[in-house]
Amino acid sequence: MGCNRVGNPSSLLRVLACTFLLLSGLYSRVAIAEWYQQQRDIMGTRISIELWHKDAAQAKLCSDQVFAEMNRIDSLMSSYKESSELSRINNNAAISSVEISDEMGAMISKSLYFSDLSNGAFDITYASIGYAYDYRKSLQPSAQSIAQKLPSIDYRHIELNGNSIRFADSGVRIDLGGIAKGYAVDRAIDIISGCGISEAMVSAGGDSRIIGDRRGRSWIIGIQNPRDPDGIALRLPLSDSAISTSGDYQRFFIENGQRVHHIINPDTGRSAAASWSATVTGPDAMTTDALSTTIFVLGAVKGIALIENLDGIDAIIIDNNGKVHYSSGFQPPEAEGQ
Repeated sequence: MGCNRVGNPSSLLRVLACTFLLLSGLYSRVAIAEWYQQQRDIMGTRISIELWHKDAAQAKLCSDQVFAEMNRIDSLMSSYKESSELSRINNNAAISSVEISDEMGAMISKSLYFSDLSNGAFDITYASIGYAYDYRKSLQPSAQSIAQKLPSIDYRHIELNGNSIRFADSGVRIDLGGIAKGYAVDRAIDIISGCGISEAMVSAGGDSRIIGDRRGRSWIIGIQNPRDPDGIALRLPLSDSAISTSGDYQRFFIENGQRVHHIINPDTGRSAAASWSATVTGPDAMTTDALSTTIFVLGAVKGIALIENLDGIDAIIIDNNGKVHYSSGFQPPEAEGQ
C-alpha cells in the first residue's frame, strides 16, 4: 500500500494507516536523551565526564575530544614526563632564559597572581623541595636537606617576561600540580559547551566543574570525610559552578605518628599542618583549584579571611582538630532539634 497520495474520501482507514506508519518512522529515528558517563585515568588521577545528550555516538565523540585535550595538557605540564614543556623549563631556566608557549606563560602568570594574592601561601616553586618527597615509598627529605633547599622556595625567583622565563636561583623547580587540573577541567567544559551541550559535569580528582544543572535539580557534591575514606563530611547542592577540594588524605604516609602529605607549606618545606581539608566554590575550576590549595596552607582563620575578600568565592575548611569553618556564603547545618 503506497502512502504518497490519498485516494477518494472514503479511504479513511488507508489515511490513518499511512499516518501511523509515517509517525512510527519518525519516532523510531528520534533518540531519547539521557546521561552519558565516561572515565579515564589521565594526569595522575581519574577523569570523569557526565553529560546529557540525545545521541550516544555524539556524546562519546565529545568525551573523546575532552580526553584528548586532557592528554595534551598532561604532556605539556607534567613534572613526571621528561618530554614536557614544564620539564624543559625546570632543566634549563636556572641556566638561561627559556622560550615558552603562550599557554605555559599564561599558566605561570596566573600562578604568580595567586602567589601575590596569598603572600606566598600558593607558590609553584614549592617543587624545589617537593620533588624530594616520595609518597609511594614513604620517603621525605632530611631536616638538613630541607634547610638547604628552603631558600629556593620563593615565587619571586621566577622572572617571567612575555614568552621567556628564567629562574634567579639555581635550586628552583616549579610544579603546576596546584592549578593545572583545574585548568584542564575548564578546557574540558569549553569543549563540551562547543559540542552544544548545556548540562554536564567534569571531574579530575578533587576538581570539578558543572554547567547547567541535573535536569532541573542541583548536583549534590559530597566532600569526603578526611579521616574516613568511605565517609562524607558534607554535601553541597551546586549548579553552574566549580568546586575543588584539597586534603591531606590524597597522597600521604605516616612516619613517627605524623602525617606526611603532598601539600607543602612554602614557609617550611614540610607538609602543611593547619588543615585536614579545604573546599572552594567559584565560577571556574582553575581559580577554585589554586584557592583550595592556598587556604589549606593558610588554615581556617587566614584562609576564610582571604575568601571573604573575593567576589563569587566561598569556602569550607576542616581544621586540624576536625572543626568545620564556613565562609559567609555558606550556612552551617542546623543542629538536630533546632
